[in-house]
Amino acid sequence: MNCSISGEVPEEPVVSKNSGILFEKRLIERHILDYGKCPITGEPLTLDDIVPIKTGKIVKPRPVQAASIPGMLGMFQIEWDGLMLSNFALEQQLHTARQELSHALYQHDAACRVIARLKKERDEARALLAQAERQIPMSLSAQNAVKPAAISNGKRAAEDDEMGSDGKRIRPGISSSIISELTDCNTALSQQRKKRQIPSTLAPVDAVERYSQITVNPLHRTNKPGILSLDIQYTKDIIATAGADSNVVVFDRPSGQVLSTLSGHSKKVTSVKFVAEGEIVVSGSADKTVRVWQGSEDGNYECRQILKDHTAEVQAVTIHATNRYFVTASLDHTWCFYDLASGLCLTQVEDTSGSSDGYTSAAFHPDGLILGTGTSEALVKIWDVKSQANVARFDGHVGPVTAISFSENGYFLATAAQDGVKLWDLRKLRNFRTFTPYDENIPTQSVEFDHSGSYLALGGSDIRVYQVANVKSEWNCIKTFPDLSGTGKVTSVKFGPDAKYIAVGSMDRQLRIFGLPNEDHPSES
Repeated sequence: MNCSISGEVPEEPVVSKNSGILFEKRLIERHILDYGKCPITGEPLTLDDIVPIKTGKIVKPRPVQAASIPGMLGMFQIEWDGLMLSNFALEQQLHTARQELSHALYQHDAACRVIARLKKERDEARALLAQAERQIPMSLSAQNAVKPAAISNGKRAAEDDEMGSDGKRIRPGISSSIISELTDCNTALSQQRKKRQIPSTLAPVDAVERYSQITVNPLHRTNKPGILSLDIQYTKDIIATAGADSNVVVFDRPSGQVLSTLSGHSKKVTSVKFVAEGEIVVSGSADKTVRVWQGSEDGNYECRQILKDHTAEVQAVTIHATNRYFVTASLDHTWCFYDLASGLCLTQVEDTSGSSDGYTSAAFHPDGLILGTGTSEALVKIWDVKSQANVARFDGHVGPVTAISFSENGYFLATAAQDGVKLWDLRKLRNFRTFTPYDENIPTQSVEFDHSGSYLALGGSDIRVYQVANVKSEWNCIKTFPDLSGTGKVTSVKFGPDAKYIAVGSMDRQLRIFGLPNEDHPSES
């Protein structure tokens, strides 16, 4: 008889008292311990309910397959196949385990590299901070013999003898030697201007009329989009953009590559300028600071100075023609004249007429002895840099003056505001032309002469390019580009070298280049 569980002849047969069914002892005992019932009838069953059966020695019959040599070979083949399959499964498991181990080791190595890089950056930041705190105070002889102000990374030491009786910092002033330097620069540039000719390499009008968008370059972060200002270094054809994401991005236009991202400001960067000589970028921000960035051979820029002389948002930065001085304008109603090498504020000028307007834009005249500023109350003020006196003011705009640009010819000034663009003749101090390209709810955000003084570009809800004429002749709009950002706010427009292209920044994160498509331009991103 066979076991009711295994179906084979039992080696130790037992029988159930209740049902009389035959089982293999070890199998039924294990089942009772696990379930406590009969596996066949399902009735309760205990170990006491099974009775062993005494039998003679049981000889198991030989399987049919083992009764012949071919059968035995078949059995061996089956066992060999099973062994091979088992071995293959083990190899697969080993391969999977090795892959998982390799991936885990790679993740561990990457984590170690990231940790090492972060530690290195932390140590470098600590070293820069310690260096800034230990920086040797710099001095400059003052025209009025005032004790020089000590600076540390652009921040003045808070000493009692720096403060005047009115509670304001005492500045060294613009010395006679600096005034002589500015005058000599003005004389040289004025003489060159008399001999000035429009370069033969300048893009002709028919070429500008055929300009179209040739590249779109995503430079800034998507969570805070917006390019608020841009500048071009003509010798290297690189572009710096100031973003609402508090970063400045230096972009190589010919290759279409980002050279460096300048991080450090805590709020939006409102203005950025290249210094023509040397790898230097100056940026102003809504965090009330100005930063001077020094470039290196590897293309990276490091913050050399942090200037904290303003008490409100810095709205504009402009570089003097000597490339040794620059001016910043702020909503705190003042503009500052700085020495670029030391970062020292030589003078901080406030309008003594009683006006409380904050400055929203600023630009040097090409000769360097005149400074133009725009205010939040629609005024344009012209300053004599040598005496820091307000020598002229233009009214007639509506809303803050958002941009100022002097023509290279030396006597045209373009200003932009809520009501459009006004052109001023500096020889007669009068407005001779007004462009109102948009309705009253759309301000003109940017206005810019090209370097030759032949074209004028303005930006608002689109970009328009005018051919520069004289005071009496008509200034024709030769090209209009739509705002392809979809924001309706073109914030900055700049002509490239010889007006061969136009760089445009809007309230998205894209830098757009308009020009003639050719093989010299990188493919559109």
